Amino acid sequence: MKTLKRLVLAFALIYAPIAASAWGVLGHRIVGEIADSYLTPNARKSIKQILGNETLAMSANWADFIKSDTSYRYLNSWHYVNLPEGLDKSGLSSFLDGFTEANIYSKTNEMIALLKDPKTPADKKVFAMRLLVHLMGDMHQPMHTARKEDLGGNRIFLTWFGQKSNLHKVWDEQLIDFQQLSYTEYTKAINFATPQQLAEWNKASLKDCIFESYEVCNKIYATGIKNDDKLSYNYNFDWIATVNNQLLKGGVRLAKILNEIYR
Repeated sequence: MKTLKRLVLAFALIYAPIAASAWGVLGHRIVGEIADSYLTPNARKSIKQILGNETLAMSANWADFIKSDTSYRYLNSWHYVNLPEGLDKSGLSSFLDGFTEANIYSKTNEMIALLKDPKTPADKKVFAMRLLVHLMGDMHQPMHTARKEDLGGNRIFLTWFGQKSNLHKVWDEQLIDFQQLSYTEYTKAINFATPQQLAEWNKASLKDCIFESYEVCNKIYATGIKNDDKLSYNYNFDWIATVNNQLLKGGVRLAKILNEIYR
């Protein structure tokens, strides 16, 4: 029995760094809370008819929480898209159009279509709303448009303030958690998009959103980050503005999509 326990623990330790999958709980709630602040009255009313008293912020992590149910494992590939190096915007567009596996681009479009269709059953609309909120957050996490060979940074093992981690987890959770703010405090701290930013960000297609994240991802890789690097204050200083910008874009663009669905 002791041997079995050791094997289970060893597996858990090996698997844990690869299991991170999205903005952490805090990041997703920030995206949902930001989106809520830009909703039209009609969109807010329609969303309430679907989610009841569940806010966008509190619905945002359902797609990660449900991973505990093995019958939802088919959702795993929805959270990201692996992209090769060296794509320009046209190349990325062609890649997404030709990519047949379930991925964040195809499934975000699918959730939007379900919410637009008046024939979609109520339970499917709840599912689609929760997934849309979550996937729009994931789309703006740069390591969700990263390399297949290192599992989006999950196999780049490093330390964060002396604790074992990996590059994906640093971007999912640890940069955000380091700010020591609740999701409502964080939203208030960064939710200051200018009219010019709103106009520019709201022109973006889903492909544009993915390309922007891909460009940020390329910059992260270009720093030469590698196994055994030790990250702490300097990394936070260098990248937290980018993290905040991606969170803000994600929330603004989620609201734009919802406002368009419920004109």
